[in-house]
Amino acid sequence: MKMTLATISPKRSTQSGPAAALLRLYIERSLRYLPCEHRSFPTEAALLRSLHDAPGRTRPLLLLADSRGHETTSEELAATLGRAQDDGVQSLVLAIGPPDGWSPTALALATRTLAFGRITLPHELAAVVAAEQIYRALTIRAGHPYHSGH
Repeated sequence: MKMTLATISPKRSTQSGPAAALLRLYIERSLRYLPCEHRSFPTEAALLRSLHDAPGRTRPLLLLADSRGHETTSEELAATLGRAQDDGVQSLVLAIGPPDGWSPTALALATRTLAFGRITLPHELAAVVAAEQIYRALTIRAGHPYHSGH
């Protein structure tokens, strides 16, 4: 399975600085467990087109970060990733949305919405949190001690 952390980033967003460095760090760490990447899209529509055009025999599993979504634990996210792998899902996309929230179209396409709590985070920080949680979920699945130190 290939994991993609997708972000909707307007032109003013920067790919440098502390948040970008942490994002790259957690993506690189996740590569130890499965193919993982970060992709930035200029609009929600561009993200949805990429999902529609994605190669593979199965539709990508789409998890949308949304403050109104299901508050999930790290263990639950690990179980979601595990089920996807066990079910033969080829691609899983965890997406951080546009500033005004997800459209009804995107929400209808989502396999699940999840919240990293009820607080609002800047997009760059939300992406770092998502990347760290992906890495944490993968280490939970692998039995690595990273998670036990919380």
